[in-house]
Amino acid sequence: MALAIDTHTHFVPRSFPAESGRNPLWPSVELRGSGGAAAVMVGGRVFRVIDSRSWDASCRIDDMAADDVDVQVISPMPELLSHWFPAEDADALGRHLNEEMARLCDAHSRHFIGIGMLPMQDTRLAVKRLDELKSLGLRGFEIGTHINGIPLGDERQHEVYAAAEQSNLAIMIHPLHPAGLDRMGGRPELAAVAAFPLETALAAVSLMANGVMERFPKLRIMLSHGGGALPWILPRLGHARRVGPPLDSLFARDPAEVARAFYFDSIVYDQAALEYLAIKVGRDSLLVGSDYPFTIKQDRPAQFAEQALAIPRQTFTANARRWLGFET
Repeated sequence: MALAIDTHTHFVPRSFPAESGRNPLWPSVELRGSGGAAAVMVGGRVFRVIDSRSWDASCRIDDMAADDVDVQVISPMPELLSHWFPAEDADALGRHLNEEMARLCDAHSRHFIGIGMLPMQDTRLAVKRLDELKSLGLRGFEIGTHINGIPLGDERQHEVYAAAEQSNLAIMIHPLHPAGLDRMGGRPELAAVAAFPLETALAAVSLMANGVMERFPKLRIMLSHGGGALPWILPRLGHARRVGPPLDSLFARDPAEVARAFYFDSIVYDQAALEYLAIKVGRDSLLVGSDYPFTIKQDRPAQFAEQALAIPRQTFTANARRWLGFET
């Protein structure tokens, strides 16, 4: 059977360093009983109820067998990226997560590959930590769709992109603190369901309009959740560029062509949606993903992608290896 790599799963360490006296939002995990239930606590409140699948290798490996997945690429639960913390706090938290993730991957190297986190609110410090992250054996890092309000295309982030390109490290972009919830009625449950896809499109357009992929042509960025709404607005972006001044200056080249520089996971839940994504960005840009272990995860993700597009999982595996820098 061909290898299946699930490129989008989340990790929460079982414990965190002692709570920072300076930072009331310092996270912790509160274990509940002996059944593996727990809660991520932020600011003294339950942020998310989780269980031991977030950190326990044996639970993950059993679930992977049931899902017909051979390898998981694990990354921090997005809220732990902490782009809104003071840089020194985000750095301390990130180094702990990176070390815990590397420990899990080292102990089960046949099953897990890790991508970590950086203190992105301080680009110089983030660049400094890249070598440390890479020395742990991690293959890249995850960032939010904005850095505490700073767009991803902003010039201030380019130093990190240059260093990632030079270091052969992959980047995963995951929605974080999305815009628009107030326009949807304010229910927080709508964040992951409806606001995340819009947020990913905003981040992608920021990168595209600011020429990031042209400036760093070897940079390997994956947009989670199938790129969110981006594939669906590409025709509109392309039409705008063809209209003429002033809209023709929005993008350096055809947005549909720029979008093909990104990678996209397959978490779209619908065959027609994945088919459309493949048409817009190409099959060589697609990776299997599941959003494991959270409620919204897609079961048997490799099987879904194979059947939806009628192509073998070797294609998705080769794409994942290329994104992770194993084949460059």
